[in-house]
Amino acid sequence: MKRRRRKNNKKSIIAIIIAIVAVYFVLVICADFFGLRGDKSTVAVPIPSGTTNAELVDILKDKGVINIPFLFKIYLRTDSNFSLKAGDHVVLDNFSYSKIKSNMNAVPAPDGIKIVIPEGYEVRQIADLLEENGLINRKKFYDELENGAFDYPFIKNISRKENRLEGYLFPATYMISQTESEHEIIDKMLNKFNQVFDLSCYNAADNLKMTSDQVITLASIIEREAQGDVDRSKVSSVFHNRLDIGMPLQSCATVQYILKERKPVLSVADTQIKSPYNTYINKGLPIGPIAAPGEKAINAALYPADTDYYYFVFTNGKHIFSKTLEEHNRAQ
Repeated sequence: MKRRRRKNNKKSIIAIIIAIVAVYFVLVICADFFGLRGDKSTVAVPIPSGTTNAELVDILKDKGVINIPFLFKIYLRTDSNFSLKAGDHVVLDNFSYSKIKSNMNAVPAPDGIKIVIPEGYEVRQIADLLEENGLINRKKFYDELENGAFDYPFIKNISRKENRLEGYLFPATYMISQTESEHEIIDKMLNKFNQVFDLSCYNAADNLKMTSDQVITLASIIEREAQGDVDRSKVSSVFHNRLDIGMPLQSCATVQYILKERKPVLSVADTQIKSPYNTYINKGLPIGPIAAPGEKAINAALYPADTDYYYFVFTNGKHIFSKTLEEHNRAQ
């Protein structure tokens, strides 16, 4: 009886070990197949003309893009339409087999990837867009945003340490090479901002007794609050008038920035969140921009209309401006 029990125990232990090893290999295979590896780093994968699929597998293995070469070989064989394209490819080291194959099956753009940064985008949204296109490592990108050295005059007017360059990655269309570093990509956007925010803008800011950072902060609120191009200068006038008398800006957009959500209707609790960005509980401008303003929003911040308005609401497809709270309540 004892011998039989010992044999049974040995069999059970062996079975458990086999099961653990099997599960381990399944997890390793799944991790490689679905891209559950790496740290989202960009990897340059140059493919010379005439490269075979077998040679591609070796290149990807050497670059650390795949871990199980024979599995990727089998995967490629399942697609008779796969045709490897020569050129300088760039992938993320956590791409799934499907994404790697799609990347290698496409001809790399010689001038880079076309990236459109919409007006009103936040840094997190810009990072999402760049990461989705395999252009950045998100961690490195944010490190450059906070700590990178950039030689532009407007940088000197930024005193905050967090969200330092929010609002300055200028919204425009860019061609970004897959070999450009995170620093170079940011510098390209800052350079575009520097071209738009020229000497006349600094002079206009001085006339308003505002720093360039204060102007961009206000412009970012205008960008998010004004609906369309019409009435931007009037929306700007409302905020300027409130700033002049020490009246809270009460901008919903600043609270949405805190929430990281474009919530259409804010709750009372939302408006009471303690944050230097909350313009419901803090007078004056928030600590910094809440989005990337376009040129029209910047001009509106610099050249507000001359009005007596302190309120506005967007309803029935248009802005309604009011001088008093009573008029504003009727408009709502």
